Amino acid sequence: MQKLKVNDNVVVLAGKDKGKQGKIKNINWKTNRVVVEGVNVVKKTMKPNQQNPQGGLVDIEKALHVSNVAVTDPKSGKATRVKVTEKNGKKIRVAKSGADIK
Repeated sequence: MQKLKVNDNVVVLAGKDKGKQGKIKNINWKTNRVVVEGVNVVKKTMKPNQQNPQGGLVDIEKALHVSNVAVTDPKSGKATRVKVTEKNGKKIRVAKSGADIK
């Protein structure tokens, strides 16, 4: 079972956006990268197309390495480590404080 999942609330541990929080939008396990909402935003020039007929500069979110993010604790809202335990025959993710992670 993976310790990070899409729609998890995470906090950035390193880089230019250190301390920012957001939800995971996308995970690529082959390259170990995650895209977090509102984090690591860069400007990119786009050619005109159907969705953006004007073209020009667009803000997009780039991927971060998974080691640079940590799940936020549901109780305290701070970064926490995750362990996987078994409850009623199902594996669930639990924060180090003991709170279940949805």
